[in-house]
Amino acid sequence: MNPPSPHGWISQYIFGFFFTYGVYLPFWALWYEGQQISATDIGILIGLGFATRCIANLFLTPRFHLAEQFIPVLRVLACLAAGFLTLHYFVETHFWLLAVATVLFNLCCGLIVTLSDSMANYYSRLKLLDYGRTRLWGSVAFIVGSTVVGYLISLYGTDVIVITALVGTVGSVLLSFRNTNPMPVSHETKVPERPKVFSQLKDWQIIKFLVLVSLIQGSHAAYYSFSSLHWKDAGISGSTIGYLWSLGVVAEIMVFAFSKRLFAGSSLRSMFVLASLGVIVRWGLTAVTTDVIALVFVQLLHGVTFATAHLATIRYIERGEESRIVVLQALYNAIPLGAFIALMTAVSGWGYEHWGANIFLLMAFMGFLALFIKLDKQPSRVIDVKLSPDGQ
Repeated sequence: MNPPSPHGWISQYIFGFFFTYGVYLPFWALWYEGQQISATDIGILIGLGFATRCIANLFLTPRFHLAEQFIPVLRVLACLAAGFLTLHYFVETHFWLLAVATVLFNLCCGLIVTLSDSMANYYSRLKLLDYGRTRLWGSVAFIVGSTVVGYLISLYGTDVIVITALVGTVGSVLLSFRNTNPMPVSHETKVPERPKVFSQLKDWQIIKFLVLVSLIQGSHAAYYSFSSLHWKDAGISGSTIGYLWSLGVVAEIMVFAFSKRLFAGSSLRSMFVLASLGVIVRWGLTAVTTDVIALVFVQLLHGVTFATAHLATIRYIERGEESRIVVLQALYNAIPLGAFIALMTAVSGWGYEHWGANIFLLMAFMGFLALFIKLDKQPSRVIDVKLSPDGQ
């Protein structure tokens, strides 16, 4: 059997992982609730997961900055993630043991997301794949995972959540033990030194970039952690909640699939402004209505609030030197998608317990703040910002 292409290997690997993530992100709070965990403690546990991804990306991810390290490390991480998911099944109602299981599983998640994205970036720069069309398979898997588990919850209750999540991770394990053709190897003339993460934070342009992305992506914290609980309390069924989550990811897939056509002539500024406006509208509506028709529109905006901002971020990262892709990807996953979401998840847990749906108004305000952050057109001193021929 011929080895899969880079597109095939990456898309199949992330399909298994994001199937698990499609179970984990929308429904883990429901599983915690089933273990008699309070809303405040749920916020702490989920926030702890995001914080762990932050630490993993700051201190561990940069150690794997060479292209030839991607596949071996991703194989090991898939195996460990399966083991740590299984651990949840045995600790259940014990808060501190759940905290340990959460940390260990999210340690793997943080590295998997960053390194699989870095590997896709690596092949995209070589014109061997289209990043958007490769990454969309993770979104497809997210839909499948959230839809399947939503249906299973309706039949068997929340106990099925951990088992369903494990299915996707085991799939990643099995699919990872193949080589791709060509295998990733470094193309720089000499082996680069490991980039220093914190040295990037001395550059004001990178700081502004991280703050901007943090506000946009961090605005999803209440959605990721408490939208399912909010909609369930409003009388919406588990299967409908699964369909709503899936609809959001369908919008994300469509944006990824047609990204080159949609944003061929767009500047980074226009893409981030569009995402910020989407944040204001989306979370403002979430705060004031649980009407299913309105929520359909809210979920379609996921293609704007998440996917558009993510593509703009990847475009920014791709401009750098090959050896710096991993470190910039690590910062993206560590701060906007890690530390800041962890902070806002903890805030959301307290806010949801005391304010209910009004916590989403705080998320909308973050989009308003993002409108005022403008990245300079001039190149940063730390990275090379020459555009590739297709404008990516």
